[in-house]
Amino acid sequence: MAGLGALLVLCGIGTALVYVSTGEKVQRAVAPLTSHAASPGGNPGAPVGEAPITSPGAGTSRGPTAGPTAAAPAPATGVPCAYASAGRGNGEVRLAATPAPRATLTGKLTATMETNLGAIGLQLFADRAPCTVNSFVHLSRDDFYTDTPCHRLTTDGLWVLQCGDPGGTGTGTPGYQFGDENLPTTLPPYPRGTLAMANAGPGTNGSQFFIVYKDSGIPPDYSVFGMVTSGLDLLDRIAAEGTATGTADGPPKLAVQITEIRVS
Repeated sequence: MAGLGALLVLCGIGTALVYVSTGEKVQRAVAPLTSHAASPGGNPGAPVGEAPITSPGAGTSRGPTAGPTAAAPAPATGVPCAYASAGRGNGEVRLAATPAPRATLTGKLTATMETNLGAIGLQLFADRAPCTVNSFVHLSRDDFYTDTPCHRLTTDGLWVLQCGDPGGTGTGTPGYQFGDENLPTTLPPYPRGTLAMANAGPGTNGSQFFIVYKDSGIPPDYSVFGMVTSGLDLLDRIAAEGTATGTADGPPKLAVQITEIRVS
């Protein structure tokens, strides 16, 4: 039996191609999407878990002469979310306030991503990815995404349009990060129309997201928080033009600028 070898090739912006040879054929897998490069010191951020719900402390009696014991506070509603500081130095040109620590949105929400080329309709899965949707809605309503580019298009192996970095370099964050939710368990992991978070490793979600325009076997490491409901034809047109560099991974040749994201 022929030996097994592997070759790692860097390609484009934050992308690597892994070629594995079995002696008879070469199989190729594309390395995962990243939202920002690792800092010179190593890991750009440790995984962030969800904060546990803690019970309020019981009241303390002061004896027969004490007044009536105050009622215990009502338990907080919503899903607890842990948003931790991501620090500086990852190319942030616009920072955001930290979202509310509990996600109270429920069900499926409707959003519209207006661009210079037209509108893309979205459905957000607050029931499956509450903390991710909580952050996305918070950033949208705070105009974090207003007048920002979609900085990355991939046309081989990955078929995605990536957006959400105001600096347009792929290195920006909103200044905070949070854990993963709703990771795919079915095949293909990311079918056409999927809306998911980009990251720099487990627990490093921030503001960057990607939209899949063709069924993709991307490793199931990215939180799925919505689906495109209209505008896939627009994505097809952007993809057909390719990248500005003529490579399989780079800024889209047909420049895409988000003008507003509205959530209802």
